[in-house]
Amino acid sequence: MNSEETAVSIAKAAKAAFEASQLIPTAERVQALHEIRKELEAAKEAILAANRLDVEAAQAEVDAGRMSAALLKRLDLTKGDKWDSMLQGVTDVAALPDPTGNVSYASELDDGLKLYRVSCPIGALLVIFEARPEVVVNIASLAIKSGNAAILKGGKESNETTQLLSKAIQTALSKTQLPPTYIQAIQTRAEVSALLALDQYIDLVIPRGSNSLVRNIQHNTRIPVMGHADGLCAVYIDASADLKKAVRVVVDSKVDYPAACNAAETLLLHESTVGTIWPAVARALLAADVTLLCDAPSLAALHALAPAPANLASHARPAPADAYATEHLSLTLSVRVVRSLAAAIAHVNAHSSHHTDSVVAEDAAAASAFVRGVDSAGTFVNASTRFADGFRYGFGTEVGISTGRIHARGPVGLEGLVTYKYVLRSEGAEGHVVGEFGMGEGKKRYKHRRFEAATAPFYE
Repeated sequence: MNSEETAVSIAKAAKAAFEASQLIPTAERVQALHEIRKELEAAKEAILAANRLDVEAAQAEVDAGRMSAALLKRLDLTKGDKWDSMLQGVTDVAALPDPTGNVSYASELDDGLKLYRVSCPIGALLVIFEARPEVVVNIASLAIKSGNAAILKGGKESNETTQLLSKAIQTALSKTQLPPTYIQAIQTRAEVSALLALDQYIDLVIPRGSNSLVRNIQHNTRIPVMGHADGLCAVYIDASADLKKAVRVVVDSKVDYPAACNAAETLLLHESTVGTIWPAVARALLAADVTLLCDAPSLAALHALAPAPANLASHARPAPADAYATEHLSLTLSVRVVRSLAAAIAHVNAHSSHHTDSVVAEDAAAASAFVRGVDSAGTFVNASTRFADGFRYGFGTEVGISTGRIHARGPVGLEGLVTYKYVLRSEGAEGHVVGEFGMGEGKKRYKHRRFEAATAPFYE
């Protein structure tokens, strides 16, 4: 089969698997997650060996200048606690409440005629991501728990790892009532292009990756897209900021994981802090090997430091024109001085990607104004932007970050992967018909009486 025929076959299988799964007990989805964790643990040695092959090939690409170091960092499953976190994410998702079958609205239209708004899965998902192979497991877990089928496409740089992770998931699914095609993986761009045209089968596309990847997908499909193109996050140090908090929040936001989409890329300084808080923050950043791209006032303050940090000359320089619109994804931070809180809010709204932005402030009114005024999916007070994460929020794991304003926003966990349907039930002896209702003589009037629905899942 050619790519188009393959894509149609995959999409049809995903839709059919989704439809079949809707009549399978929800407990079976939880069991599937436990089976997936077992299978991953059993295949750990082989998966990490495959990951080493991907990392070695990626390193060669970085050395040749064809791949960014940031992408390489996202690829390695052995770094830190990535592997253990991935497994724990599966268990955490399994333990979360079922997001489907929950009633968010209940009203009695007439005696014995009850309307319910009930949460339900979205359908067949197409998830496209770059580098991070653990996303395969994250997305599969969330899709299964929320009752959605998923087609997964990782970047070519993670092919070896992705194939073995997908194989482990398929093996686990074969031990359950869920169709084996409930989670599928594809390998080629041609298949992606063909799938993006199949809106009769695919219900939602979720891209995770670079600006160019997300924008390309947004411009080449009729299917709804949920995701974010950039992670251009800012931290603003208010006039009322505490020095110690400022140092801790700014350094962590930038240094903890510079390649992440929730790392800070811009630091805004209230003009009153340039001679007070900024020197201490700058010293801490320079000590962490951060390159500072500064406007004139912030750079002048650095040149006045005594004694001057050893790396000041190499790590502090004038900000280029595009500095405040650049997602560095490295130990580089753009710095700008603003005259007021209002100016800081205006800068963020004009330059950020509406992902996550933080204010360091002791003045409650200033903090509240920042939270209200900044139009981003996450607005934090005295906290690192790095907290913007589904796992840290308690969602178990996340399918991605959405900077849109419709349906889901911020870290998207289980609740972002369900929609709802309206269920109308008549308990009348003869059923209910619309013709009996109206304003004329002898016609019934709608009662529209709200009532509390049972807390148990609607369908059970």
